[in-house]
Amino acid sequence: MSDLAEQSRDERRQWAAPGSGHDRIIKTAMLVLPSAIGALAAVLLIAPLLARSEISFVLDKDKVALAKERMRVSEALYRGQDDKGQPFTLHAGGGVQRTSRVPVVQMTDLSARMLLDDGPAVLTTAHANYDMTTENIRVPGEVLFRSQGGYSLLTRGVGVDMKARTMASDTPVDGKMPLGTFSGDRLHADLNGRVVRLDGHARLHIVQGATRAKK
Repeated sequence: MSDLAEQSRDERRQWAAPGSGHDRIIKTAMLVLPSAIGALAAVLLIAPLLARSEISFVLDKDKVALAKERMRVSEALYRGQDDKGQPFTLHAGGGVQRTSRVPVVQMTDLSARMLLDDGPAVLTTAHANYDMTTENIRVPGEVLFRSQGGYSLLTRGVGVDMKARTMASDTPVDGKMPLGTFSGDRLHADLNGRVVRLDGHARLHIVQGATRAKK
């Protein structure tokens, strides 16, 4: 063996000998690495819990401020039956119930469909309040009622009883019928029988030939 090879072997023996720098590094690593691995495992287990945004807690319902709106929906659909068992449906583009204590839904783009003795009828309005308990509709603005055979009734500021198929007002109203225009202090209409009664300062302007022109 050459002197160079002998010298290289002696250096390697000294480097790996007990008590050498390499030996101290190995002993230190044997102590540090298991601890580091354990700490890393603990971090991996705890990290998902720390990253979650949900927080569990218990609230006292008597001490919590409630939202102004109880429920907001779009494309709302309600179904019911009148006093004769005939079905009706209410379809709205949107609805808001302010509080659960008041079962009134403020609706927009309302379309109410009902089945009368002579066929289907539709009631439409831009804004209305629907009472889910009494199944009554309150329309502050304009409302249009159309039924089979081309009959239509256009008025404003009325309430509609879906069960009884009636329309009434407690304030002055005005509107149109196939016969002509009308106004009065109060109105009561039987939608099924197509009968409109005006009370107080009743006015009716009849358009001659209007019904014949529509036929």
